[in-house]
Amino acid sequence: MRIKNSILFLLIFMVNLLLIANFPAAWGYTDKVHLRLGSWRTEDIKQMNTMLQHFNLAYPDIRIIFDPTPATEYDAVLKAQLKVGTAPDLFYLRSFGVSQQLYDAGYLLPLDPIDEIPSHFDSTMTAPWTASNGTLYGVPFIATSHGVYYNADLFEKHGVVIPKTWEDLLILCRALKRSGVPPLANASGDPWTINEIIFFNIAPNFIGGRTGRMAYLSGERCFNDQGMIDAFTALKNLQPFFVENHHLLGYMDSLQLFVQGKAAMWFGGSWDIPYFENESPPFTWKIFAPPPPKGHTPHITFHLDAGIGVNAQTRHKAAALTFIQWIAKPEVGGLMGDLLPGFFPMHRKAPQLSTPHANQFLALNQGRGTDIRLVWEKLRDGTPDGYALMLKATNAIIDGTQSPEAAADAIQAGLSQWYKPTQKCKK
Repeated sequence: MRIKNSILFLLIFMVNLLLIANFPAAWGYTDKVHLRLGSWRTEDIKQMNTMLQHFNLAYPDIRIIFDPTPATEYDAVLKAQLKVGTAPDLFYLRSFGVSQQLYDAGYLLPLDPIDEIPSHFDSTMTAPWTASNGTLYGVPFIATSHGVYYNADLFEKHGVVIPKTWEDLLILCRALKRSGVPPLANASGDPWTINEIIFFNIAPNFIGGRTGRMAYLSGERCFNDQGMIDAFTALKNLQPFFVENHHLLGYMDSLQLFVQGKAAMWFGGSWDIPYFENESPPFTWKIFAPPPPKGHTPHITFHLDAGIGVNAQTRHKAAALTFIQWIAKPEVGGLMGDLLPGFFPMHRKAPQLSTPHANQFLALNQGRGTDIRLVWEKLRDGTPDGYALMLKATNAIIDGTQSPEAAADAIQAGLSQWYKPTQKCKK
């Protein structure tokens, strides 16, 4: 009896050992480090999960969970999470002022020790995520490009060619309109589109690209100088070529007009590529860069949109920094660009992407100066902020309620209320 009891006791002891040894796996616990990656791109869940699987293959002990929030709620939600200590370990960073505020509040881990970032990105690409004291707090992740989509079949049918100058573009628009073809699918029902995908698209060619923009920021130039007036005048000159009743039509209406072949061109962004490819319009569509005025150097808006930072409160700093090092690799940038057509890496050496239209957009950067959207740096940090001022001015020009000169004066007057460099400029 004692022998049987001893054997039974031994068996129970061994079973308990096995249960204890396998308890973590049995209940879903492993030795893996789990990190959350916050984002405002809810549209990218499938693609980002695919990308993160590649990371997990390289680093099997670290799992990144993509945890996006709707774009309209992202900034407020992230700030609330950071305040109460529930924010993701890693998260997307807006460029310039918004992310700078998070760094100044102590919410972001400095990334200067990571050599891969300066090795693969030049300073113009890291600038949106570099603090005023020179500390780097974000790795560049996605950029977007601006350009003009066009119906190549319609161009061929009506014997028109890609314009080389702004003056040529206006001649092209007049010719198409005389032929009964609406030149532009763009509309003003969604006010932001006038600002972001038309005005910020064309402005660099009129103000002198990044050099000109920096002159405005330093106070060397006034926001109501001839360059800014010319940019607003160019916007005004496009208005007659919008579709009929454009003020009643929104962003998606405009996209559909172009996809259905009912307009020859669409001032838009590279982020529209997946939409057009999914819609498969019954014509050949391509992209060209908005042309500069005759005699001006060509520029294009290549906007540095999102970086990724590390939550200073994360309990897994080493694992989070490992992910940042991985993201900084050029081959990972190429992977991202292939999974998310129309969103581009910012590495020194641009990768060849698998989507032809994405490569067309990237190719537009060659031989042109590139710069971010006009008001993103510094001009959104006070009240009234530069974006709101531009939004009001550009839509007033399209509505015909404000002249280019008056719009430029309004920008200068609004910014001079708080942005000191504008107070010292001399027109």
